[in-house]
Formats: sequence, structure tokens, C-alpha cells
Amino acid sequence: MRQTWALALALSLGAAISLGITRFAYGLLLPAMRSDLGWSYTLAGAMNTANALGYFLGALATPWLMRRLGPSALLWGGAVLASVFMGLSGFFTDAQPLLLQRLLAGVASALVFIAGGLLAARLGARHPQHSGLLLGMYYGGTGLGIVLSALLVPWLLDATLAQPHGWRWAWWMLALACGLASAVLVWPARVMARWDAPMATPGAAVLRFRWHQFAFGLAGYTLFGVGYIGYMTFVVALLRVQGSSALAVTVFYALLGLAVLASSRIWAGLLDRHRNGRTLATLNALLGVATVLPALTQWWPLVLASGLLFGAVFLSVVASTTALVRHNLPPAAWAAGISAFTTVFAAGQIVGPTVVGWIADGPGGLARGLVFSAAALWLGAVLATRQKALA
Repeated sequence: MRQTWALALALSLGAAISLGITRFAYGLLLPAMRSDLGWSYTLAGAMNTANALGYFLGALATPWLMRRLGPSALLWGGAVLASVFMGLSGFFTDAQPLLLQRLLAGVASALVFIAGGLLAARLGARHPQHSGLLLGMYYGGTGLGIVLSALLVPWLLDATLAQPHGWRWAWWMLALACGLASAVLVWPARVMARWDAPMATPGAAVLRFRWHQFAFGLAGYTLFGVGYIGYMTFVVALLRVQGSSALAVTVFYALLGLAVLASSRIWAGLLDRHRNGRTLATLNALLGVATVLPALTQWWPLVLASGLLFGAVFLSVVASTTALVRHNLPPAAWAAGISAFTTVFAAGQIVGPTVVGWIADGPGGLARGLVFSAAALWLGAVLATRQKALA
């Protein structure tokens, strides 16, 4: 089992690159870039909409690429590309090339995230008694990227405050971190490339992924994409508007990331226990509570509680859909199922940042935008309760 845990930990760096850094570190950079470049909240949100659009396109392309290259090659290849695109973001100040870099980084992160999720599911299939924990470890790896971003970005922004466009140093340091993590990913990619891909059992009925059978789960997960990304894009900006210091932001964001790391233990039993949409519904509902808190109060203990609860839940929502696929489909259909859920997740993320930014530019400000995000999450929870296990 020692190699299994080492592989799971190494694979988790894929989630750290694709989500923890490539996707979420931008929320820490947003206030400085918006102030320096004169952006509206709508344009600031559009940067993560572009990233989500790239993720959507990458998710659509992944099944085709997976059949031709295999998940191992996509894992480390996508990680290298994500590192390059993160670094390029530090070389531009105009909105158009920055939007392009965010889009390309989204494409690369989709390749990494889906391939890593499939490999984690295969690792769990070899050890069914630990499958929920192994999946949770992979998705919880996002917390590593979040914690690293929390420690690097606010400090770098303060250190380069006097420099023109000093925020670009944060992009370059984050790209370096992604590059180092990509080098580590070569090991699990090579080891697992030697494993035989799961095949359908000869003589058994072929059970394929069919969208209509997972309609309520897919709808609930789409709304998760709409809701959670508004929080991760704008919560730091809201804290800054409310007067939080760089140290307070670091503490808040680092605690959120540590909660992500702990989430694999917290929800492992729930992931293993339910074959229907109950897990997705429960986690979406809790996430809505975490999202709305900073919009209702500036009391620091409750703001910290919001970050801790959000971190403890949101990546387990992603793991819950992988578990739903794994519980209800044979291994040969997992790639199609994971890709379908990732596609609708990405579609939801395309909508979320721009809509929340547009709301934030209005009279209600960022707080009203987070209320919209929470409402989307709660509606997603209601829909997920309707998802039944396949007979």
C-alpha cells in the first residue's frame, strides 16, 4: 500500500496545478490587477470566464485525446502546458492577450484534471476499501495549490507594490511552482501507463454512460459550477473592499486551502456510501451556506468559518460526481462519465464569474453577487436530490 499512497499524493499535484493554482490563484491577483489596469468587475470576472471556456473546450477534447494518447500522457503534458501559459500571463497588460492566456490555461488544466481524476479512480478500483479516500486525496490536492498561492501571492504583491505592474512577479512564481509540480507528475504518469486499461467483462452486458440517466446529477453539478466559482473569484476582492489586510487575506485563504486538504478524510465515508445524488445535494447545500456568509456579515470569526466550510466542501463536490460515475458504471465507461460531468461543470463556470461581476458592478456590489452564487448552489442541491442510482 505504500506505493499506492505515494502515487495518490503525487497525482494530487495534478489537481494542485489545474485548479489550486491555474484556476484559483487568480482570485488573489484580481484586486491588484483590477486596480492597476482599471478593470470593471465584469472584465475581472471575464478573465475567469475565459479560463472556464478553455476548460470547457478542453473537457470536450479530452475523450478524443484520451483514446489516442492515454491519460498518463495527458496528465503531464497538460501540466507542462498549464505552467507555460501561467508564465505568459505575466508578460501582458492588455485585456485581450490576458483573456487568451486564461483561455489556453483553462484548456490545459482540463486535460490535467480529467486525466488525473481517471487515474485516481483506477487507483481506487485497485483498493476498493480505500477508494473514497484515494479519490478525496486527489481532489484535495487542490488545497496544496491554494495554500501555496496564499503564502506566495499576497507577499509578492506587497513586495513589488512600488514596481510598475508588480503583480506579474506573482504569475511568474506561480508558473515556476507549476513547473516543479509537473516534473513530479512524470513518475505517477509513467508507473500507471504500464497498467492495463479496464476492459468490459467478456459476455457481460455493456453499460455505457447515457446523459439522460444522470440528468439531475448533471444539472446539479452545472449549478455547482455557476455558484462556487463566483466565491473563489471574488471573495478576496470582497475582503479587500471590507478592509482586510494582506495578512488577513493570507490567513483566510491558507485556512481555506488546509480545509481542502482535510476534506478527503471528512467526506470519504459519504463518498463510499451513497450511489445516488444525495452526496452531491448535501455538499451543494453546505457550500451555499459558506458562500452567503461573507455577504451577510464582516464579523471575522464568521468570515473565517465561511472559508473553512467552503474549503472543507467544494472539492468533495467534484469527488462526489466521480464517485457517482464509479458506483453506477463499469470501469470501461468511467472516462466518458467523468468527461460529461467535467463538461457541464465547465459550462457552469463560464456563466458564473461574468454574471457575478456584472451584479457586483451594480448597486448591490460584491455581496449581492455572492448571494446569487449561493442561490445557484442551493438550487443545484434541490436538483441533485432527484438523481437516482442506476438499477
